[in-house]
Amino acid sequence: MEDVKLLKPVKNRKPITTHFTKYHTIYIFTIILFITGIIFGAIIVNSMNFVQKTDLYFYLERFFLSYLQEDTVTHQSLFKNAFFYHIQFLSLLFFLGIAVIGLPIIWVLLFVKGVAIGFTVGFFVNQLGLKGLIFSFSAIAPQNLIIIPIYIIASSFAMIFSLTLLQSMFSKRYKQPILQIFYRYIIVFTGLLVIVSIAALLESFVSFETMRIISDRIIK
Repeated sequence: MEDVKLLKPVKNRKPITTHFTKYHTIYIFTIILFITGIIFGAIIVNSMNFVQKTDLYFYLERFFLSYLQEDTVTHQSLFKNAFFYHIQFLSLLFFLGIAVIGLPIIWVLLFVKGVAIGFTVGFFVNQLGLKGLIFSFSAIAPQNLIIIPIYIIASSFAMIFSLTLLQSMFSKRYKQPILQIFYRYIIVFTGLLVIVSIAALLESFVSFETMRIISDRIIK
C-alpha cells in the first residue's frame, strides 16, 4: 500500500507544495469525480422531456419573482443559512474521514455536488441560452469559485486521513503517531471553515443582489 502519511513533517521549505505533489493522484481523482458529476448533471437536463422542463422553469420563475423580491429576506439571514450549510457539509466530510468506512460516501457526496452544479447551470443555459449563461456566471459562479476548491480540498484531506487510518491499522511498518496527524487534520478543516465564510458572504450579498437585479431582465 502506498505510504499515505497525512502532512508528514518535511525538511522542504515548501510543505504545501510537497503535500500536493505527494498526493496529487488523490486530488486529480477528486477533481475528475467532481467534473464527472457536472457532466452527469448536464446530461440529466438533456434527458428531461418538454413537460418536465416547463414545470421546473415555471417553479423557478415564480421563485425569482416572489422570494427575491421579498423585503423580509435579509442579508444576515442568508449569510447565516449559507454559512451553517457549509459548516454542516464540511463537518460531514470531517467525520466521514475519521470513520474510515465513510470513504465511498465522500465520493458520493462530491459527485452529487458536481451533479447539482451541472444541472443548475445546464438547465438555465438550456432554457435561456446566452442569457442563462450570463445569469449563471453572474449569480452562481462567484461563491462557487471559492466553494468548489474548498470542497475538493476537504474531500481530498478526508480521503487521505481515512487511508492513513487504514494504513496504521493494517501496516506494521507504519510508525507515524495518529494523534499528531489528527491534530493537523483538525487544523486544516478549521482553516477551511474560515475560508468558506468568505464564500457565504459572497453568496448572501453579491450573488443575491445580482440575482435580484437581473432576474426581471433575464428570467422573464
